Amino acid sequence: MTPPRQTLINTASHFYQKGWMVGTAGNLSLRLPDGSFWITASGRPKGQLTPGDFIRMDLEGNILERPNPQLRPSAETSIHQAVYNCFLEAQACYHIHSIEGNLVCGLASGDGLSLPPIEMLKGLGIWSENPRVEMPVFANHLEVAKIAEEIGDRFGDTPPQIPALLIRDHGITVWAKTAEDAYHYVELMEYIFRYMVAARQAGLL
Repeated sequence: MTPPRQTLINTASHFYQKGWMVGTAGNLSLRLPDGSFWITASGRPKGQLTPGDFIRMDLEGNILERPNPQLRPSAETSIHQAVYNCFLEAQACYHIHSIEGNLVCGLASGDGLSLPPIEMLKGLGIWSENPRVEMPVFANHLEVAKIAEEIGDRFGDTPPQIPALLIRDHGITVWAKTAEDAYHYVELMEYIFRYMVAARQAGLL
């Protein structure tokens, strides 16, 4: 079995090559059996991560392990905490930045983005015919803790239809029961976003 940090390194490298984690953008985490999680440290280049570029946190935001004492937790650690606290089954949480993820924000209405009823939704657990799926959209507050608080408040009242959310002009966050599923969810969401951008350009949206 691949060690958790190596799984995150491999995933970050793939997303970097796709242009979804350019420079130091984005963050990835995996939850461990004791409930703590490894998360990418702040400001680390995602195409060149090493096992020392991660910090192990608990769900209260305390640092449990830091191979490199000079590193700080990702600025968006609180979003991962909110996801893990809302969804006890979640074992992986991935957040990326992409061009399409920002462009589709212009198609969002209020706090939701209507997704097209295309085949890729099945990969996100939607198995109805001509489904009406709305992706949760959150404001991109300068204080990330406020975003995390709004995620916790909203999902505590209304669980989302799909395991993904969009932060305006920022990027998507997905979560899943396994690292492999989270990896697939990111790819599926990015396909859907590319479809939406192309459809809008073709006058179909």
